[in-house]
Amino acid sequence: MSRSRATLTAAGIAAVVSLLAACGTSNDSSSKPGDPEKLTYVSYGGSGQDAQADAFQKPYTAAHPNVTFANTSPADVAQVKAQVQAGVVNWDLVSVAPAAAQQNCGTLFEKLNLPNVNTADLAPKVIGDCYVGNFSNATLFGYNADKYPDPSKAPKSLKDFFDTTKFPGKRGVITNLQNGIMEYPLLAEGVAPDKLYPLDVDRALNKWATIRKDTIFAPNVGALQQAASSGQVDMFLLADSRMIALLNDKKNVKMVWDTTVVSVNALAVPIGSKHKATAEDFLATVVKPEQSAKITELLATAPVNLTAKPSLTDNGKLVQVYGPSNTGKTVVQDIDWYAQHFDEVTKKLNNWLVG
Repeated sequence: MSRSRATLTAAGIAAVVSLLAACGTSNDSSSKPGDPEKLTYVSYGGSGQDAQADAFQKPYTAAHPNVTFANTSPADVAQVKAQVQAGVVNWDLVSVAPAAAQQNCGTLFEKLNLPNVNTADLAPKVIGDCYVGNFSNATLFGYNADKYPDPSKAPKSLKDFFDTTKFPGKRGVITNLQNGIMEYPLLAEGVAPDKLYPLDVDRALNKWATIRKDTIFAPNVGALQQAASSGQVDMFLLADSRMIALLNDKKNVKMVWDTTVVSVNALAVPIGSKHKATAEDFLATVVKPEQSAKITELLATAPVNLTAKPSLTDNGKLVQVYGPSNTGKTVVQDIDWYAQHFDEVTKKLNNWLVG
């Protein structure tokens, strides 16, 4: 999941606004039901976005031949803000942290009308006023087993991730708040999963400071996946959807099941989208059992529809956070807390990263 910045400099916004105005928009506000529509779908690229196209977009286009999708990346709240402020909105569906969608609900993202969604079959917090969850991500603690080949001497806990004396080597983490960058240092310090919120952000950053020189702070999941694949990092906190890609590529990586952070990945509609009604109709389908099962099979993520029956590969079973491989605990991110503090925490993290 890529980092979402909440603010742009005045110069940055002006530049984006000028670009958008020059490019214009292909959306047609006068379109009628049945007219051809192309929705711009913005996510994080790579295998994750390809899987979303297969699981969500292809079935929808098969049922609605007049609707097609243009895929682009990366998703970025700052870009949504620039488009909305310019009054030139080119994006229709955007991958976003639920908390960011809720905090900017009605200002950057449309309030959604989803009368046909049966929430009784869905996991908690999958549907919000301005977002629909399309899968749940677990950020897994993995390590390069070529670096630590002896299982008896390999890392076994989150505490080990932060112990560079006992376990020398390069670490990797994604700077997106959805990938547990605030939760994992606190869990490593012994904070109980049910006592995490409200998050002690300063304490979390102070913990990262202890291994800062030994850590790659990757801007997105693709960058960390590449670093893990090439051996640039020896331990890493990586999304399940990218951990399975490493396993499928026959990389010698192992998981540490201590306490695992789970978050909801969501889609939202920027205010001013010319295809809001079609986008809402599409969003109602991504939480259906078939689509939920398909994305789980492709990415080994957790299904948001509790009635979904995915058929997992052997590698998928190895990374499935709610499967038998997980011998530890799980903690689900508190969307309500983040919705109140998302921009504030993002700003503090970004300042720390460049400080």
